[in-house]
Amino acid sequence: MTKPELIAQVAAAAETTKAEAERIVNAALDTIQATLAKGESIQFIGFGNFEVKERAARTGINPRTKQNITIAAKKAVTFKPGKKLKDAVN
Repeated sequence: MTKPELIAQVAAAAETTKAEAERIVNAALDTIQATLAKGESIQFIGFGNFEVKERAARTGINPRTKQNITIAAKKAVTFKPGKKLKDAVN
């Protein structure tokens, strides 16, 4: 599903216009992004949890040259699905 398809489905489910649904979806996504950027987690009971985890620096191998390279430490967003979401998918 793409973002425009999500907006259309939200508009239909909420019985509102696509423009209003787009504002709502964009506001929700912006809020999620801002919260994760602050390093905070987001919990949707039954749906899942979004978290920011630190990845330590590590040594890797350049596949072209086969030389060792250092991969810098970084933050990564992870998602752990909740029980209701797992059950719905299965």
